[in-house]
Amino acid sequence: MFVELKHSLRRYRGQIIGWGIGLALLGLLIVPMFDSLSEQQETFEQLLEIYPPEISAFMGDLSGMTTPEGWLAIEFFSYMPLIIGIFAIQMGSGLVAKAEEEGTLDLIMAHPVSRTALFMGRLLAFILATLGVLFIAWLGIMIPMSWSTMDLRGIEVARPFLSLLAELLLFGTLALLLSMLLPSRRLASMTSGLVLVASFFITGLAELNENLETAAKFSPLNYNQTQEAFHELNLSWLAGLFAISVVFILLTWWRFERRDLRVAGEGGWRLGKWAKALKRGA
Repeated sequence: MFVELKHSLRRYRGQIIGWGIGLALLGLLIVPMFDSLSEQQETFEQLLEIYPPEISAFMGDLSGMTTPEGWLAIEFFSYMPLIIGIFAIQMGSGLVAKAEEEGTLDLIMAHPVSRTALFMGRLLAFILATLGVLFIAWLGIMIPMSWSTMDLRGIEVARPFLSLLAELLLFGTLALLLSMLLPSRRLASMTSGLVLVASFFITGLAELNENLETAAKFSPLNYNQTQEAFHELNLSWLAGLFAISVVFILLTWWRFERRDLRVAGEGGWRLGKWAKALKRGA
């Protein structure tokens, strides 16, 4: 398992550095902007009053933008699940299925390594890679804060990142599970992406339409914590997101242990096989 973990992390280091530096540069731009905002706070507050409520629905309470927590929550954390969610979904969907479609997985399994060791090694690499990206992004916020008027401790900034980690693991493991159930990695990533985008819009629109409040309860991003997380995390929400990820992992591991591996290429829906099984059952 540790050999596979080391090998996978070596393959992921480009993505870790690329995504991490990109998000860190975003933080380096956003934090100094708060200082300019503070100098024109009265004018900015008047501007916020004319903003339509639809913007607040998707970005959060705009009135809080005059505080360090509100500024970071709206300008950084409000749309991070969509941005880094792409990273998590792509990595999750390709954790096993990519090697299978490339025709290398059966060659790897020819070596004395169990499916469980392979799966757990790659899964742990995915988790560590996600942590690495978020850590670099955290540094991108903390470093410019040393010369900014923002007065937030490292642990306070880390809390919304922890909530973001729970969201990324949920969507990443969902993509991983779908890659074992659907014919191809492409379909798994596309379906997971649709769930992510739908969750984002349902959560936002529920703020405007009461009829969507019930649907929003089943939306993962409804439990993403941003501005409120700087001071206190809702541990129940956090534990729930992590628990769902664990369920996805266990289902994927169970499926991977029992399925026939493809030699190469994408799979099919096997509709003929299911039709024959239903016919025999009838």
